[in-house]
Amino acid sequence: MLEQKELILLNVSGEDKPGLTASLTEILAHHNVNILDIGQSVIHKDLGLGILFEVPKESGSTGVLKDLLFKAYELKSHIKFTPVPIEDYEKWVSEQGKERYIITLLAHKLTALHLSKVSSVIASQKLNIDTISRLSGRKSLNGNNKVTNAVVEFSVRGTPSDVNAMKQAFMNIASETGIDIAFQEDNIYRRSRRMVCFDMDSTLIQTEVIDELAQRAGVGDQVKKITESAMRGEIDFKESFKKRVSLLKGLDESVMKEIAENLPITEGAERLLVTLKQYGYRTAILSGGFTYFGNYLKTKLGFDYVFANELEIKNGKLTGKHLHEIVDGKRKAELLELLAFKEDIHLEQVIAVGDGANDLPMLEKAGLGIAFHAKPKVKASAQHAISATGLDTILYLLGFRDREINVS
Repeated sequence: MLEQKELILLNVSGEDKPGLTASLTEILAHHNVNILDIGQSVIHKDLGLGILFEVPKESGSTGVLKDLLFKAYELKSHIKFTPVPIEDYEKWVSEQGKERYIITLLAHKLTALHLSKVSSVIASQKLNIDTISRLSGRKSLNGNNKVTNAVVEFSVRGTPSDVNAMKQAFMNIASETGIDIAFQEDNIYRRSRRMVCFDMDSTLIQTEVIDELAQRAGVGDQVKKITESAMRGEIDFKESFKKRVSLLKGLDESVMKEIAENLPITEGAERLLVTLKQYGYRTAILSGGFTYFGNYLKTKLGFDYVFANELEIKNGKLTGKHLHEIVDGKRKAELLELLAFKEDIHLEQVIAVGDGANDLPMLEKAGLGIAFHAKPKVKASAQHAISATGLDTILYLLGFRDREINVS
């Protein structure tokens, strides 16, 4: 009969030591109990172990509890038993299948304030926190740190009362405290992303190449104003592109090689690309910049695809014109879709990363769109934003832990 069963929650705490879990579960096995739930974590050297078990009605709980108490005493561990009413357990079981989300906090240093503010938003949305996990490695206190990121992942369950309000609250916290916060639905696609498409200028590299070219051509101020206006979405990208390229007429081709060899690669880009390649992800540059520089990065960082704009060159000099179709925001989104089709990858498995207004169409098309150190308009419109950390923190949004990331 249902009411004759005994359900007991066992909580064990104390110093972690090899064989502790094995010793306790051996006792449970001896008494033929059924395990209904189990969870274990270790912080520093302190163990937290919880086991919810069902005692067979013919056995009774006295023997198993006595044996567990003696073993815990031998192991110098603290042990606690809590009877769980059948109706409470059944209510808990009935809540299975609720929506699940992943909330990731990314920073160079996490504080109690960050955790307090984020957990308060979670509570206000009537969500339950199932687990909190550290994805980044442990940081040394002596200042000699190989670990540069501090990343914590919350797994939460339930239906938010107001998703948009929650996202806005996270954006406000990120802006106020200088951390990044990502909010994702925890579904099969989040765990099976297969392709990452990047903007180039101000995303993979910390410059706008056309501005570098313009400086060499003596038209830097003119081009910079047009670039900034286009990135803010104030003028049409194609129009701005033609205007800027026309100002480069007469520039020597050798300048492009000089600029390419000195491109400032964004923090974390190499670590990110090495890891993505190691785990079989396909990668692409979809840029409103120029193929010459995209191909340089393809060789340096190992991209699979490059789509950008081709400058016309005659007699070793730029003509002020371009070749072929202009890669603007609309074209980026089309290319992303074409690449996904070619690679037989669902759009939900694609990540897009960019910073400008012309990146928004591909950020919206991808299953995970990330505004990276982006302009305000882009950040407000994108699904996710990274502003406080490097490109490699994208790996944590995929669920990677530092120990799984190849940094060699």
